[in-house]
Amino acid sequence: MTQGKVTMSLPGHFTKGASWEEVIQACIQSFDVEGSVCGSSHLMNITLTMHRLLMSSSDLLEKLTSLYPLPSRSNSTECERICYFIRYWIQEFWTMFRLHSSLSDSMEQFQDLIRDQGQERLCPLLQTQWINDRHWSQKPSQKIKANSSKKRKVSLLFDHLEPIELAEHLTYLEFKSFCRISFADYQNYIRSCCMKDNPMMERSITLCNGISQWVQLMVLSRPTAQLRAEVFTKFIHVAQSLHLMHNFNTLMAVVGGLCHSSISRLKETSSHVSHEVTKVLNEMTDLLSSCRNYDNYRQAYSRCAGFKIPILGVHLKDLISVNEAMSDYVEDNKVNVQKLQALYNHINELIQLQQITPQLDANKDLVHLLTLSLDLYYTEDEIYELSYTREPKNSKAPSVFKNYDHDENGFISQGDFEKIAASFPFSFCVMDKEKEGLISREEITAYFMRASVICSKLGLGFVHNFQETTYMKPTFCDNCSGFLWGVIKQGYRCRGDSFFFLLSLSLDWNIP
Repeated sequence: MTQGKVTMSLPGHFTKGASWEEVIQACIQSFDVEGSVCGSSHLMNITLTMHRLLMSSSDLLEKLTSLYPLPSRSNSTECERICYFIRYWIQEFWTMFRLHSSLSDSMEQFQDLIRDQGQERLCPLLQTQWINDRHWSQKPSQKIKANSSKKRKVSLLFDHLEPIELAEHLTYLEFKSFCRISFADYQNYIRSCCMKDNPMMERSITLCNGISQWVQLMVLSRPTAQLRAEVFTKFIHVAQSLHLMHNFNTLMAVVGGLCHSSISRLKETSSHVSHEVTKVLNEMTDLLSSCRNYDNYRQAYSRCAGFKIPILGVHLKDLISVNEAMSDYVEDNKVNVQKLQALYNHINELIQLQQITPQLDANKDLVHLLTLSLDLYYTEDEIYELSYTREPKNSKAPSVFKNYDHDENGFISQGDFEKIAASFPFSFCVMDKEKEGLISREEITAYFMRASVICSKLGLGFVHNFQETTYMKPTFCDNCSGFLWGVIKQGYRCRGDSFFFLLSLSLDWNIP
C-alpha cells in the first residue's frame, strides 16, 4: 500500500497523528445543521470501524458524552451534530449494537442525559430498538442461491460433473463462507493474531483444508495408477476453471492437495500424467508461490476486475504486517490515524468483494452432497496409509522376508523378525504372536508400512538438523497438515529429510 493511498482523504494535520478529541470533533463537524454529511464520510467510517483496535465502543460513546455541552442557544447546533454523528453510527454500523448489548445500554444512559437537559426532541435520533428486528444484511443466501428446480443423478465420486461444474459448486461454497466474515472478524483477528473465538474465519479455513484433503482422497480412492492419473488430470482442469473464475482461495486448496506429499510420492501414478498436465501444475504452483511476497499472485489478483475470491491467508498476513509495522500512537500520545486508515482500506476492500455476486448455476442437491463429502474427516495417518497402500514405499520387503522364510510357509520366527527390525531405525510395537511366535508376511509388511508413515511424520529414531526454510510452492505441515503461510521462512525443514513443520510464530491458519 503506497504512502499516497494511506494519507488520501485525511485532513492535512492528521497525517502526523491526532488526539481522540480532535478526531471526534472532525467527525462531528462533518454534518450540517440539517444532519446531512458534508463532503466525504471517509474519516467517520475509519473512526467508527477501527476505534475498536484501541478502545471499546462504550469508551468511544463515553468520550462523545463528555463532549456533549450544556444546552444553550450558542451551542445547540453542537448538541445536534453530536446526535447526528451517533445516528450515523447506529444506522451504518448497527451490527456493533446488536453484537454488544452493553453499547445499547450506554446509549440509553446517553438518552437519559439528553432528557435531563431538556432536549428530548433529539432522543428519536438515538433509537436502537429496531436493531433486534433487523435481519443480517450479509446473508449469503440473499446473494447467491442454488438452483433446486433441476434434478439430476449424483455420485459420491462426482464422475458425473465436468471440471467447470465442479469448480462452480466449489466456488459457490467458498463465496458463501467468504461472505460470512465481517468487519469485526477481521478486527478480532488483528488484535489476537489467531482464530480463537472467531467462528466465521474458522469455518472458512476448515473449508479450505477440507477441500485440500478431499482432493487427495479423490485421487487415492482409485485402485489403479491409470485411474488415479485421470482423477489427478481432472482436478488440474478444475484448477484451471477456478483460475478463470478468479477464485484464488479454492485454487490454492486444490493445488495444495495435488502437491501434498501423499500424492506427489505416487511415482507410478505420475508416470501416467501427461506432460501438458504437469506443465499446467507447474504454472499453477508458480502463480501461488510465496516467492517475493506472493508477487505472481498479487499481480494476477490486481488484474482481475469484478468477482474474485482472494487467498485469505495472504491478506490476513498483510493486515498483521501493517499492524506490527505501524505504531498505534505517535508523538505526544496522538492516535496514528494513518495506521487506522491503512487497516480500514485493506479490510474494506475485502468486504466490498462480498457485494459482487458471481454468475453461477449451482444445483442444490449437488451442493448438499459436496458439503457432506467435504465434512468427512480423515487423519493424516489415514491418508498416508491409503497412499502407501496404493503404492508401497519399499518393494524390497517381500524379498527380505523370503531370505528368512526358508520353508516358504509364509511365516518367520520372532527372532528372525527382530534381526530384520534391528536393521531399521525404528521399533514402535510388539508383533502379534498368534502363531506361537511366528510372524506372517502380511504382518511384517503392515509393520514397515506403518513405521514408514510414523517416521515420515515424526522422524522417530533419526537425528534431525532443522533449519528455517522458505517454500516456493503450496506446502503442508507434516505435523498438523495445515498450509504453511507467510512471506519467507514459513517453517522448519531437516537438511536430510522432506518433513515440514510450522514455524512457532507463523499464523494459526490450520484449525485442529
